[in-house]
Amino acid sequence: MGSLIEELERREAAARAEADRRRSRREELARAEEQVTRLAIAREEVMRVLAEPAGTELPGGPAMEPGPVSPIGAVAVPPWHEGADASGLPRSYQDLLEVAADAGRPLKAAQFAAAAGLGTDRAKVEALRSKLKRLAGRGWLAEQPGGLFTLPSREVAGETLKPGR
Repeated sequence: MGSLIEELERREAAARAEADRRRSRREELARAEEQVTRLAIAREEVMRVLAEPAGTELPGGPAMEPGPVSPIGAVAVPPWHEGADASGLPRSYQDLLEVAADAGRPLKAAQFAAAAGLGTDRAKVEALRSKLKRLAGRGWLAEQPGGLFTLPSREVAGETLKPGR
């Protein structure tokens, strides 16, 4: 009987070691995917900044109140103001606003990713969530409890426009 118990313990230890190896690989993969996402975003932003002519005014022009200064002198997502047009935003942010408008209801970051045809793995969803929070922080989207994002209600000519309209 002792040899059967010893064999089961040996197999359990081997299975535990294999599980630990696989868990470690998954964590390494998640870190690598996050790094790829961050580098891709950095490359896209640098390409966008380099493609703009020097001295290009941000949407809203000089009438905007000065806000926090970006360390590299460019703001990818300017604050929303009445009359602001999403065409001044980077394409990836415009796509997120289109998804919000098409949905007409609050969505979670993973739902935005799926609707926009982006990857839904954890690293990509977290990178997307930071974009959604940036849009919400600058007034383009409204963040609701539970990690939901939607277009904010806007007051236009005395009429309140609800998201999706």
